[in-house]
Amino acid sequence: MSAQHKIGSGFGHDSTADDVLAGIDLTGKLAIVTGGYSGLGLETTKALAKAGAHVVVPARRPDAAREVLGEAEVDELDLGDLKSVEAFAERFLASGRSVDIVIDNAGIMAAPETRVGPGWEAQFATNHLGHFALVNRLWPAIAADGGARVVSVSSTGHRRSDIRWDDLEFRLGYDKWEAYGQAKTANVLFAVQLDALGKESGVRAFALHPGGILTPLQRHLEKQEMVDFGWIDEDGNELNPAFKSPAQGAATQVWAATSPQLDGLGGVFLEDCEVAEVSSDDAPGVRPYAIDPTEAERLWTVSAQLTGVNAFG
Repeated sequence: MSAQHKIGSGFGHDSTADDVLAGIDLTGKLAIVTGGYSGLGLETTKALAKAGAHVVVPARRPDAAREVLGEAEVDELDLGDLKSVEAFAERFLASGRSVDIVIDNAGIMAAPETRVGPGWEAQFATNHLGHFALVNRLWPAIAADGGARVVSVSSTGHRRSDIRWDDLEFRLGYDKWEAYGQAKTANVLFAVQLDALGKESGVRAFALHPGGILTPLQRHLEKQEMVDFGWIDEDGNELNPAFKSPAQGAATQVWAATSPQLDGLGGVFLEDCEVAEVSSDDAPGVRPYAIDPTEAERLWTVSAQLTGVNAFG
């Protein structure tokens, strides 16, 4: 029986990261938050630190991150460069510390066609393959104490595309939204398979949709495109009443990372601080293909072949 059903969390669309952390003490816990210095990542970092966690922020622009975060621990990481991922992981593992929380928060959206590494499509490479390699390389520290959680930040964008097994890299024609959709589906399937592989070690994984929020994630979009979507008006003012504040947008990933309500669960897709229902239409929820265990295992195998990294190989 699928665990992909609401559990009655008591939280919802308007809950903030601080709301879901009320009464939770993270003193002595270590969290790694990719992209934890802007947008939702920054709100997540601040909320976890306020609750007592030590937060490590690996950043593509470490100087900018230090400027924003002050005393937080910042290191260098470019998710689109596997050598950078390996170097960060080696530095962290050399510190001898264990990890309680990993939030794969960083990402790019609807980028113009870009190739990274050996010619990989950049959204798939950055949003999925970089995080895949990072978690696998950090696995000794993640599994060290048992009870860790890995949170993969996806979105409703996963509805735009299943995994394109016949053309993963968009060699046959590029569509920025379809490429984003594939990457976001990959984020969900990654959590499904990581949970299946990691739960014997006490590690559980979750994927989620944080909600609609205007953040630097939209940097690749033209203003007119956002006007046409009904997100903003001609003056740049937010229009969509369903959009969340950054503090509300960070809530679901913080809830996923810390809530005792999720003890014993894993491999599920979350939204609005709740386990989502499966949906095949325009209703809220997760598409069946994004939580398909066979597809998840297949993507894991392909990702391991592409990156040359597999903690479970």
